[in-house]
Formats: sequence, structure tokens, C-alpha cells
Amino acid sequence: AIEILLQEMERQRTDFVVIFAGYKEKMETFYSSNPGLSSRVAHHLDFPDYSDQELMAIADLLLEAQHYCFSSDANEAFEEYIGRRRQLPFFANARSVRNAIDRARLRQANRLFARMGEAFTKDDLMTIEASDIRASRVFAGEVEGHHPGLSPA
Repeated sequence: AIEILLQEMERQRTDFVVIFAGYKEKMETFYSSNPGLSSRVAHHLDFPDYSDQELMAIADLLLEAQHYCFSSDANEAFEEYIGRRRQLPFFANARSVRNAIDRARLRQANRLFARMGEAFTKDDLMTIEASDIRASRVFAGEVEGHHPGLSPA
């Protein structure tokens, strides 16, 4: 398939645009898989990872869109989560934040369900607590099948 694409890129080089997108390491492997490929791709754009502050802003936007919020302790815990998660394999920027928020919401629901029979306030139902964040495997040192004593698969 790459050979056919290379032929078309060469034949129609003045009016043919191809966009390859992916994580930097995987794209480098892709380009090195065929010597003709990297010589035909003249322009490379590198989009840096979001900063921790940008990831926190994304988390806040995701929570707000779903009518949730972090408690002040949860906000601090999520900042720590981002720092730890970034160091682990398979970090995916905003996708990792979205997945973490989704899992925290599930933990919050389980926490509230365990208190079934008690009266809840609107704030109880809308607030993610630090315990909902700190229950993540990231704080136990493992994530997405990665365990500290094992190399990631």
C-alpha cells in the first residue's frame, strides 16, 4: 500500500496532499519503514503535548460540560494525577484526561451508591472528591496493564 501511495505522491506531487498523523515515535518508525517515504514528505508539523496547566483546564471544561466539579482536594489530587500519568506508558494528552474523568465519575457514583439510603445534596451529586481520583491505578503505580515490576506490553 505504501508503494502505491508513493507512486501517486510522485505522479501528482503538484496537486496531491497527504496527511500522516500519529505520535512522534510511531511516525518516525513509519517514515523509516520506507526510504522513499521520508524523502517525499517535505513538511513535518510537531504538536507538543499539552502542559499540565492546559490539561487541568481541559479537565475543568469536561467537568463543567457534564455539570460536575472537583472539590479543592480533588483538584490538587488531579494535578498530581496528571504529573504521574504523564510519566507512564501510553499517555495520550487530552484523551488520558477524558478517560480519567470518566473513571472518576464512575468511582464517585460507586461511592454515593455505597451510601444509599442517605440524603444527598446537589453538591454531593456534582462533586468529584479526592478519593475518587486517588483510587486510580496511577497512584498505585500501574496503569493500562503496566505494573511497576513489569515492562509495558
